Amino acid sequence: MSPEESPAPAAPPVIGRAGSYSKGVARRQEILERAIEVFRDRGADGTSLRRIATAIGVSHAALLHYFDSREQLLVAVYEYAESKRDTAKTYGDSISALEVLVKAAMINVGVPGMVELYTTLVASSLATEGSPANEFFSARFARIRAELTERLQSEQAEGRIRDDVDASDMAALIIAASDGLQIQWLLEPSIELERTLETFAVLFAPRP
Repeated sequence: MSPEESPAPAAPPVIGRAGSYSKGVARRQEILERAIEVFRDRGADGTSLRRIATAIGVSHAALLHYFDSREQLLVAVYEYAESKRDTAKTYGDSISALEVLVKAAMINVGVPGMVELYTTLVASSLATEGSPANEFFSARFARIRAELTERLQSEQAEGRIRDDVDASDMAALIIAASDGLQIQWLLEPSIELERTLETFAVLFAPRP
């Protein structure tokens, strides 16, 4: 299927309950905004849903109204934070697939706690099939691979990158590199994440 024929990805389902009326939707958004601030400072530290509610400044019952579990809340926090800094939507078609990944990675490491939250949730997604984290990250990786593959196919057609490697394989490789380097950065912050990721520009350069 050509990039022009690729169907638009379906909107992800709301994690937890969205709220029945505009006031409820706004309340859920406020909870997520506060939770982002908490996890920026503390990361995913293993606290209970009740203790998270205290840290956010809402009642335990208020959290349970929107989220059934701690994991569901954490996934919703990450999804909401990611949607606010969606690099691909911000820059549209003006930047390359690789630049999308590099900019997203650098935004991630600039927000303390978010990379740790991400890696914790990805690990959790492997533990239980059908869990909130498992469903979210399975859909997320499929969506990102599809979006990057489409960008890479367009760049191949324009002669901007090599066309002797399958675009979907390129997409999978740069996603894996971005995630792996961010984990390494958690362990050793001196790693030059941006420079290392930009090495793909050399690897993907058109062959002479």
